[in-house]
Amino acid sequence: MRLTPYEIESIKTCVKKVLGPDAKVSLFGSRTDDTKSGGDIDLLVQSPVAIDNPAMTAARIEAEIIMTLGDQKIDVLLKAPNLAIQPIHQIAEQGILL
Repeated sequence: MRLTPYEIESIKTCVKKVLGPDAKVSLFGSRTDDTKSGGDIDLLVQSPVAIDNPAMTAARIEAEIIMTLGDQKIDVLLKAPNLAIQPIHQIAEQGILL
């Protein structure tokens, strides 16, 4: 996994700040492969409760992470009981839990 311990803790803190202590976050995509370089940070954020405004919530999480880690490309995929499951969710769920 190509994230530092500081980045991992910062991401988890930012997610919990927006969605609360029960939210979980996983890394998927190219950053899970140590043999690759570059790439954006692809995150699956799972909430056990409904998310009323998913676009705004994803944007808030991205903004929190960017303010903490600096300007980086962050992609946030949300999963919650009230949101439709897409094929990308199956790929993202195979990621690494942070």
